[in-house]
Amino acid sequence: MSAPALAWCTEQDPYADALRAGRGPLFLRRPDGWLLPLEVERWCARADRADMSVLRRCTGAVLDIGCGPGRLVAALSGLGVPALGVDTSPAAISRTRGAGGAALQRSVFDPLPGEGRWQSALLLDGNIGIGGDPSRLLERIRELLAPDGLLFAEASSDEVEERSEVRLCDGTGGQGPAFLWARLGREALREQAEAAGWSVVEEWRCGERPFMALGRAGAARPSWRPGSGSGLSAVLTSR
Repeated sequence: MSAPALAWCTEQDPYADALRAGRGPLFLRRPDGWLLPLEVERWCARADRADMSVLRRCTGAVLDIGCGPGRLVAALSGLGVPALGVDTSPAAISRTRGAGGAALQRSVFDPLPGEGRWQSALLLDGNIGIGGDPSRLLERIRELLAPDGLLFAEASSDEVEERSEVRLCDGTGGQGPAFLWARLGREALREQAEAAGWSVVEEWRCGERPFMALGRAGAARPSWRPGSGSGLSAVLTSR
């Protein structure tokens, strides 16, 4: 078990304010002043075509890591797929639950229910960067997934590989605490995944967004269709 991650968000910070409003502006800001605009409006909307290209590939119970305002958990519920979101932001958990989704305010590095039994996990919207160390994150997700489970990860649309300290800011002077983040393009994500014992099961692009389905190297793959298999309660309570 990896050590718990430090909290980087609170009830009152630019991220929480943006989620409650359902819109930006919101940026990741590096110490050198570089800004990355974040797509708050898309996160707070319904799942789009690119999202659905991932969700329709999910099998069994799904763990959405860094669920944000919960559009993916809500969409999975609409498909009849059991799903749980985890996020460290109180505002994210509140919005996910308000949309009818199940969610826990917790870091992926904290103890989680159903460890070793999840059939699918999601790392979309740049969440491969959680904790600033993709290798550590990928190792942690191996602990969470069933041996034949799949991780669906989204790479950056740029061919980039970087780790840095960042802050969330609103562009008008408001900013949150510093935390570590990473960005990986498609090639860097594949290299990091393979080094951590994953294999690329499938790779595709929808619009400008590149995705990969990753499984344990050499593991058998599930044969059931999306939504089949154990329900959420079975995953959380079985041993």
